Amino acid sequence: MRILLMGNPNVGKSVVFSRMTGARVITSNYPGTTVEYTRGYMRIAGQRVEIADVPGTYSLEPTCKAEEIACRMLEEASDNVIVINIVDATNLERSLNLTLQLLKRRVPMVLVLNLWDEAGHIGVHIDAEKLEQILGVPCVPTVAVTGEGIKKLVERLSEARESDYEYGEDEKWHEIGEIVGKVQRITHRHHTPGEMLADASVKPFPGALIAIGILLLAFEVIRTIGEGLIGRVGEPVFEGLWAPVMLRLSSLLGGTGFVHDLLVGRLVDGEIDFGQSFGLLTTGLFVPFAAVLPYVFAFYLVLSFLEDSGYLPRLAILLDSIMHRVGLHGMAVVPMLLGLGCNVPGALSTRIMESRKERFIAGTLMAICVPCMAQVSMIVGLAGKHGARSLLPIFGTLFVVWILLGRLLERFIRGESPEILMDVPPYRIPHLGGFLKKMWMRIFWFLREAIPWVLLGVLLVNVLYSLGVIQFIGEVAAVVITGILGLPKEAVGGLVVGFLRKDVAVGMLAPLHLSVKQLIVACVVLTMYFPCVATFAVMIKELGILDMLKAAAIMVISALVVGGFLNLIL
Repeated sequence: MRILLMGNPNVGKSVVFSRMTGARVITSNYPGTTVEYTRGYMRIAGQRVEIADVPGTYSLEPTCKAEEIACRMLEEASDNVIVINIVDATNLERSLNLTLQLLKRRVPMVLVLNLWDEAGHIGVHIDAEKLEQILGVPCVPTVAVTGEGIKKLVERLSEARESDYEYGEDEKWHEIGEIVGKVQRITHRHHTPGEMLADASVKPFPGALIAIGILLLAFEVIRTIGEGLIGRVGEPVFEGLWAPVMLRLSSLLGGTGFVHDLLVGRLVDGEIDFGQSFGLLTTGLFVPFAAVLPYVFAFYLVLSFLEDSGYLPRLAILLDSIMHRVGLHGMAVVPMLLGLGCNVPGALSTRIMESRKERFIAGTLMAICVPCMAQVSMIVGLAGKHGARSLLPIFGTLFVVWILLGRLLERFIRGESPEILMDVPPYRIPHLGGFLKKMWMRIFWFLREAIPWVLLGVLLVNVLYSLGVIQFIGEVAAVVITGILGLPKEAVGGLVVGFLRKDVAVGMLAPLHLSVKQLIVACVVLTMYFPCVATFAVMIKELGILDMLKAAAIMVISALVVGGFLNLIL
């Protein structure tokens, strides 16, 4: 038997799914698409049952790729399937549009009235028994975040049945109004402070001020947690425990040779340098686990809170008009925000964009104009001693390039930029259990998706280094660096290392004693010219080789043009 969880976005499908499966999940792309759905398993009456968390849809008449996949999954379902239609009890009228369409498909169904507690808090009271009589399918009230009603839902799955409810398509909304009038009662209540804050946070003013305050606080939390985990956990573990093991392995392998360089990498002054050794077992493990994972953990912590509290959709609405100017919609804020923590999950999250054009634009803009938190920290540490006269030109240039390059890409990249319908839930206090499960699922997903590609990228760099390709690129780049960018030829080392770790590359500028002008140019070019190897590998996976090569060409050309322009005008 197979169960499909279907409903509008943001009605709690994923929480119900997590409750039923215990978060033992497999995340898959629907064949031929980049749209994800999640499936898991549970035992019902001794039988192993597959449960699929179908992408959210408002209708069986799709308007976007995710809704199209939801409809296709329903159409391709076998006879032995049950649909659990999850509706928002706080907004029954809107949810019933999909419900009536599902009833018309004559599939065995159970209706779940989720957010039952919130409905009561805002004065919405629904007669579940009467609704069950009208629709002809079991109706179960639930509060998924606490687990209330989930046991009853599982028990009533055996009662799932096809409904003989009939309605005319032209009369559908009138019919919905009639149903709501019969089963729903609303008691008058005044706006709460939380509701007034919710209204204010989607208006240009004071919404923009609220957004700035929340984002500044979020970035400070991410920086503090990320740097703390790296300095107190990641680096001590690798330097104190793993480095001696690698030195022993280096000795066993003779200290040189292809296999040695592949696994351990090159020794720096006779020691393991996890930033520059380039070995699969040294840099290949250090980058994802010690350098990237702490920021990923911190960013997913903050992102999950913003998402579960209901603020993230409001931020997307605020930024929607800006995003549309570069061929994206408001939800593109997710890869941009993730990219500020670490470009790797930012690149992975571009798959939430509907079209190939949007994924290409979002991925390219993020890789070029959005420095990761570790790189931002190094830039602030290095250039901050010169104050605003160095920091403002660096970050101001990246923002202007983001706008201008986005407009150019929107104009010249072929494809669609479809609109998106977005539901804005009320503000909520995140439920700790669901919050922690979501954190674990996201981090596990990141490790599974990203680490193989990071190792592949390190392997590629290692092979290119052994073949002398990296050295050749460095020699060619030295001419460009001095002639076009006005930087000393020693800065080429930073560009080469930047392909592996951008923050280390920025740190390598410190001994060069650059002028303020050179420092601005170097920091901007290091941010723009190419993503780190981990991001590069993941972007190949998400965009495909051809689109990634196009993006790489845009990155290099943009970095040279912008860097050369800054060298001329500063």
